[in-house]
Amino acid sequence: MANLKSWSPEDPAAWESGGSRTAWRNLAVSVPSLLVAFSVWMFWSILTVRMKEAGFPFSDAQLFTLISISGLVGATLRIPSSFMVAVAGGRNTIAVTTALMILPALGAGLALQDAHTSFATFAALAALSGIGGGNFASSMGNIPAFWPKRLAGTALGLNGGLGNLGVSVMQFLIPLVMGSAMFGALAGAPLVTAAGKSVFVQNGAMVWVPVCAVLALAAWFFMDNLPGQDAEPTWAAVLRILGLHILGFVAAGLGILGLLVWKPGLAGQVLIMLVTVLAALGLLKLLRGKVKQRMDVQFVIFKNPHTWTLTFLYFGTFGSFIGLSGALPLLIKIVFGRLPGGAPNPLGPNPLAYAWMGAFVGSVARPIGGWLADRWGGARLTQVSAVLMIAGTLGVAHFLGLAQGSPAPQDQFMPFLLCFLLVFVATGLGNGAVFQMAPVTVGAASAGPTVGWISAVAAYGSFIIPGVFKTTVESGGAQRALYGFALFYLACFLVNGWTYLGWRPAGRLAEKSS
Repeated sequence: MANLKSWSPEDPAAWESGGSRTAWRNLAVSVPSLLVAFSVWMFWSILTVRMKEAGFPFSDAQLFTLISISGLVGATLRIPSSFMVAVAGGRNTIAVTTALMILPALGAGLALQDAHTSFATFAALAALSGIGGGNFASSMGNIPAFWPKRLAGTALGLNGGLGNLGVSVMQFLIPLVMGSAMFGALAGAPLVTAAGKSVFVQNGAMVWVPVCAVLALAAWFFMDNLPGQDAEPTWAAVLRILGLHILGFVAAGLGILGLLVWKPGLAGQVLIMLVTVLAALGLLKLLRGKVKQRMDVQFVIFKNPHTWTLTFLYFGTFGSFIGLSGALPLLIKIVFGRLPGGAPNPLGPNPLAYAWMGAFVGSVARPIGGWLADRWGGARLTQVSAVLMIAGTLGVAHFLGLAQGSPAPQDQFMPFLLCFLLVFVATGLGNGAVFQMAPVTVGAASAGPTVGWISAVAAYGSFIIPGVFKTTVESGGAQRALYGFALFYLACFLVNGWTYLGWRPAGRLAEKSS
């Protein structure tokens, strides 16, 4: 399919005579590619649970660190990924980035065959998994241009909402594929858990290799580069894609070094996030040509105070969704899977049977949130989301506190899970609401760059939240982390009300226009 010579989605005749088929064809490949990108990015949330059971000699803190590293790199790569489509073409970008995900999937599949594999090896593979996280920015930046404005929101909702489901699909699928030698000799021998059960942990990573290969080929042969995208020659476009990834890895490397050497608390993690973001932006500013021009356009949004307000609010919603999705399985394993003194709890819940539920309800709630925001106003729904997140988080903290140190922690699991699901529903509603607010508050011309920026920063929730649990679980006080999250959601409630709900004069204008 390759390079389209002309494209006019706003022309009804051109749309009906073949444009709609082209748009749907590109979306049909984009959606599963993004879904698998989320799966590869977040598969450490499940692999670490099985690694703990299968005798890998890593502490709880180290396992949470693997999740944090993947989150840090994935969020950082979203910044350069925002420009890949413009400088390399949509078809080229989706095909190459999907193929690149074979590296962490195959690498982890091989490394997980040996319980003596070093932590440094897993840290490097977790970093490579961040490629999947960066794909969100390029995928969401590619799809809107294929659609007329009246349908662009629907296309973005399908692409982003179904893409988010990749977390839930992964958390549901991986446990199912670990029971047999489905890859034969390539998968090696199974590992044996403390209970004497054979488990192919490596399958949880390796299962994505053929999927990524098929989808990369599908993108190459069935997607298109639009006119105006600097996609020729193809080899140059591929080099641009790889170069922007290298830039993102260099910036993220600074954060990983700080994470492993410094072993920071919450304030240190926030500082690492800020340094990594500034490093990525600074490296992009050093570039020349089309990327430099795009960066100059992007930097204009930073003069608009709404950009910073929306960034804060979206960090509260999507940052919580992605961060809690990554942390929940291991948190269940640690808190409910062992008794006081560290002995295994024979009655503890299987975290892999429940982990997928949070990401699932959050993903399903996202398009509902966008639909409700169109009718009620994005700011009003964001306020409702904040209230639900506060209530749910306080509930999770309460039951988690009761479970820690209890001789029967499993008795608190079901109310804990129900409160957690409430939080996930609220994050999904809030994700849709804040995205709806972007074009209203910053204007249509700045909506694209603003959405790209806030989605990149919010993805750092996948780094911050597992890191917070890492530092609190070890001391037996994970509920303290949740009380801190509740205070942050309260801050979101106050900022949203002050800015957009008429608590000051400027807010009335924003809400009326939404």
